[in-house]
Amino acid sequence: MSRIHLLNPRLANQIAAGEVVERPASVVKELLENSLDAGADNINIDIEQGGIKRVRIRDNGSGIEKDDLPLAISRHATSKILALDDLEAVGTLGFRGEALASVASVSRLSLSSNTLDEGAGWLARCEGRDMTVGVEPTAHPRGTSVEVRDLFFNTPARRKFLRTEKTEYLRIDDVVKKLALSHFEVAFTLRHNNKPARRFPAASSQLEQERRVAAVCGPAFMEQARFFNTEVGDLRLWGWLGAPTFSRSQADLQFFYVNGRSIRDKVVSHAVRQAYQDVLYHGRHPAYVLFLELPAADVDVNVHPTKHEVRFRESRTVHGFLYGSLSRIVADMGPGRDEGEPSAGILTGVPVTHLAGGVSGVKAVGLDRQSPAYQHPVPFPASSRGTVSEQMAVYQLPSQDGDAAAAGNNSMHSEVAEHTEIPPLGYALSQLRSIYILAENREGLVLVDMHAAHERITYEQMKTAYNSVGVAAQPLLVPEALALSEKEADCGENHLALFETLGITLQRAGPESLLVRAVPALLRGADVEPLVRDVLADLLTHGTTRRIEEHINEILSTMACHGSVRAGRQLTLTEMNALLREMEATERSGQCNHGRPTWTQLSMNELDSLFMRGR
Repeated sequence: MSRIHLLNPRLANQIAAGEVVERPASVVKELLENSLDAGADNINIDIEQGGIKRVRIRDNGSGIEKDDLPLAISRHATSKILALDDLEAVGTLGFRGEALASVASVSRLSLSSNTLDEGAGWLARCEGRDMTVGVEPTAHPRGTSVEVRDLFFNTPARRKFLRTEKTEYLRIDDVVKKLALSHFEVAFTLRHNNKPARRFPAASSQLEQERRVAAVCGPAFMEQARFFNTEVGDLRLWGWLGAPTFSRSQADLQFFYVNGRSIRDKVVSHAVRQAYQDVLYHGRHPAYVLFLELPAADVDVNVHPTKHEVRFRESRTVHGFLYGSLSRIVADMGPGRDEGEPSAGILTGVPVTHLAGGVSGVKAVGLDRQSPAYQHPVPFPASSRGTVSEQMAVYQLPSQDGDAAAAGNNSMHSEVAEHTEIPPLGYALSQLRSIYILAENREGLVLVDMHAAHERITYEQMKTAYNSVGVAAQPLLVPEALALSEKEADCGENHLALFETLGITLQRAGPESLLVRAVPALLRGADVEPLVRDVLADLLTHGTTRRIEEHINEILSTMACHGSVRAGRQLTLTEMNALLREMEATERSGQCNHGRPTWTQLSMNELDSLFMRGR
């Protein structure tokens, strides 16, 4: 090997470009972030040939002084941080001072800017070959324009890795959409090959913001999404959360921002996944546009060259805040509760009250297979707000008597309904094939899968009963020894109290081993070793765990399935209406325990269109 020497600036910048500039979309991202940091509220993006031939971005920001133009293209030159304290509390999107230098080293770059509303601006040119910068006067309004031509013209090996023009353009489009979602106050215009492609006007009101979200995520998302805003201490979470029924086969509609920065983070994804755990069909992904705001000093954004990842200084606190807030919102998406504003509990960070009332027929015991709750499941219907006759009397509807009502009185009395408040799921009309309940509400026809709906109600009541007495521990006759790494054994020893609350009693048996002396009563007979290992992995990775709760919920879900009314059973109108009222009062009742929908609505307009009425 030769002796150690300094790299020349051109080679050093090209090495840095390998981290920052992967493709034209990377260039667009870095330049747009500079424009946003400059305070621009109107940005124009012009692209040619997917950005390979030309990228031009013009903004109306604060501009760059003439003497600073050559510095702007120099490596490690920035106006955004001055000292270590600034780096520990970064409030801008860009701060490294590498973007323009890296882009200039692999392209032909020109930078025009003006800091004044009047007078001429200045133009700086730079080519990757020698990195020399020349400055000359030019006509330019207040703001900055950056033009990047012939990307990777001097690094042909990297140019070979670029995809087709359409693919590269779609990546640029994704970058613009992500930034448009996080900066509603800024107008964005995108042109491709001299043709208008996208236009996002500035959005100040919530209605205008929702139009922009719909333009990015689609109108169907906005129809199925709930807007919320929750704040606890220095943490604020707001945005739009998609209903569980609007799940996706892939994670393509998931936008998460931390202080305006689009990020991917394990803590965030884990918290969101747990919030949806009880209501998503297996293999499906939720859709959301979420914004987390917290003090800049509480998040480290200097952990990745492209700034896609962050590190929270108090990850456990952030995880708990995200999970608690999102799970309450998902639980509040029940029938009749997803049209208006979220309940006060969500807006203030206080848990939403469980509206199902008392749990009929569920004993406060360990709920194992020998418990009364398993052998005598929740009776059907399990209404805690009086009989259906009493409920119907409140609405001044005529009482209906059992099977005779099911046979002969299958319609609501519209002249009475006009003067009464109709519940969200309406009143039952009849059964279809002893599987579905047909009900009428103000919007039209409601179809309910009676087994799936009752399964969710039973499941939620069982969870409430089980949580009221905590996790009952069952001592093992013969303690089970676990061979672990020293790091895992230390983690287990440090969290003995936490394991006790989960119903697991651990004891340190050696440098790389633990003894399991007790397990949750509901999980006795299960393979405890992988469960403890998974809990330890969660604690080491996220600082928290819900593995035990998830396993217990799986068992309760199975018990609820066996204890719920089965398809094929004939129900009276009284029983059908009782089930509808329970659905309206039960959290997460829009989906069964396996994530399938429990009910759907057909409006009068949809019904009319089926029969071409009004044409």
